[in-house]
Amino acid sequence: MNSKDVIEQLRLQPHPEGGFYKETYRSKEMMSLPDGKIRHVSTAIYYLLENENKSILHRIQSDELWFFHHGQPLEILFIQDGQLNRTILGNAVEKGETPQTSISANTWFAAKIKDGSGYSLVSCTVAPGFDFADLQLAKKDELIQQFPHLKETIEEFA
Repeated sequence: MNSKDVIEQLRLQPHPEGGFYKETYRSKEMMSLPDGKIRHVSTAIYYLLENENKSILHRIQSDELWFFHHGQPLEILFIQDGQLNRTILGNAVEKGETPQTSISANTWFAAKIKDGSGYSLVSCTVAPGFDFADLQLAKKDELIQQFPHLKETIEEFA
């Protein structure tokens, strides 16, 4: 199976941050956030990146869990306490990969296929649930001003 087959079989659509996705779950239960917004308690998607595709730097207002399913390891980069961190999502635990990771709310993060070829199929769950109104795509110049020591990475992913 190749990425085109997976995209077709799972009926994935292009995602604004890059890659392909399909929402698979949206809780019926709703909750109020401290700022007064109403959100579903939880949501889940399939998410696929292929070859040189990237999930560009972005952040959301909720915690997000990532689960590896199939394909090549996925490198997730995130900025925490002003430092660039990386985690490799995959099934080769003996090589330091992890099948699951979390990204805290309001954290700038991005992703790519670790070795730049093939595809990676993962799932992402968000709680409180994802809403496109909460998606903030990075503005390269603003992020470089905030994190000048990460300029090279920001230029690659913004």
